[in-house]
Amino acid sequence: MLSRLADWVTDVIDALGPIGVALLVALENVFPPIPSEIVLPFAGFVASDGAGIPALIAMILAATLGSLVGAWLLYGISAWIGPDRLHAFIDRFGGWFRITNADIAKAEAWFDRRALIAVLIGRCVPLIRSLVSIPAGFRRMPIVTFTVYTAIGSLIWNTALIGAGYILRDNWESVEPVLDWFQYVVIAVIVAGLAWWVWTRFLSPSARHGDFRDPAVSTLIDTVIEVTTDEDIDTITDEHHH
Repeated sequence: MLSRLADWVTDVIDALGPIGVALLVALENVFPPIPSEIVLPFAGFVASDGAGIPALIAMILAATLGSLVGAWLLYGISAWIGPDRLHAFIDRFGGWFRITNADIAKAEAWFDRRALIAVLIGRCVPLIRSLVSIPAGFRRMPIVTFTVYTAIGSLIWNTALIGAGYILRDNWESVEPVLDWFQYVVIAVIVAGLAWWVWTRFLSPSARHGDFRDPAVSTLIDTVIEVTTDEDIDTITDEHHH
């Protein structure tokens, strides 16, 4: 599967050049299985086999344009959903995941304080590169600011990978193992974060005692307890009178 996908990627770049690179990078932003660790180094290899530095610059600019288009798409979808719909969703379904609107508010405040650096650095981190557009859209980060920082971060990433492929030429595939190692580190951090979240929200003593109980569920349970208590009192009172 991945081998066929890689072959298709190289065929597209061979056939379309910079246009193919722009299209593939835009798709990679919304369809992560398209591997940027193949797209970008191979683009550098094609440039080294062609018109040299002008071709290299064209590939880098095309990849950066593709990054922007993909980022704009995710940003636009998230901005359309917006914070109100997000909070309404959490109100309705957050209890299933032990997430409350207070949690979302904390995450929003964190992103608001670090939005610029989050977008800039996020564009240079595997797996996070695409996802960083989502909170930016939810928070409706100014589109010009988002575009500028996305362009800078993408330009750094694209220049590094395409430049590596350009320098390595026929050995461009040796870039992939290095990126794989970097990606494994990112995955390990994400898995550790998920494990901590599952522990604190589902498995820890405080979670099992209901500290993260959904407000709607809490209201229902409290109502049931109140009604049950009232019925018990009425029953006891009736028995006393008899």
